[in-house]
Amino acid sequence: MVPFPVIDTSTSSNLTGHLFILGFGGHARSAADVAVSAGWSNITFVDRNVIDGEHFSAYHAIRELPEVQRPDWQVFPAAGDNSRRRAQIEATTAKLATLVSSSARFGLEAIVGEATFVGHGAHVGPGAIVGRGVILNTQSIVEHEVRIGDYAHVSVNAVVAGRARIGRNVFVGAGAVVIDSISVCDDVVIGAGAVVSSSIDEAGVYVGVPARRMK
Repeated sequence: MVPFPVIDTSTSSNLTGHLFILGFGGHARSAADVAVSAGWSNITFVDRNVIDGEHFSAYHAIRELPEVQRPDWQVFPAAGDNSRRRAQIEATTAKLATLVSSSARFGLEAIVGEATFVGHGAHVGPGAIVGRGVILNTQSIVEHEVRIGDYAHVSVNAVVAGRARIGRNVFVGAGAVVIDSISVCDDVVIGAGAVVSSSIDEAGVYVGVPARRMK
């Protein structure tokens, strides 16, 4: 983990290289959008399934990373699925980028790990610590002193309230709420719109208000 800001958007000195986004699906395109807002201009998608000449906006796609890499190149693993994103990160030997939207907001002493995505309008409260390879999607709220484990995904408009603890590889669905001081163990899926009002200590899928484990 590294102290925020991982990318200093007040200067362009660390954004003059080339950003390679691993993937060409929806989250990869969101990553490109956030990268542009942060000041990146040289962007290429990398996906073995693309067709020659395929592109999104002004940015083209290739099938493989070049074998010889330059020191100013960075790679961003953009799989939306937590397990696939973890595999991308662990297989990558290149320098990993962290993408932070210019409209994201951070409290004092907030920390985010490498290869993390912080989307447009996201809020990370004071003293929050966010792990490696995490997605904090558009308009998500991670409040004060929250802890979020590696490879988690907090979806669009989801709220993780103050001092909550979110484990590794947890998916918090769109509009879901994890209330104050609740703990969620590793490998949990919280369904869209669910409200987690008591701690979860068993992996599984939880839905509803209040959230209950699906059998």
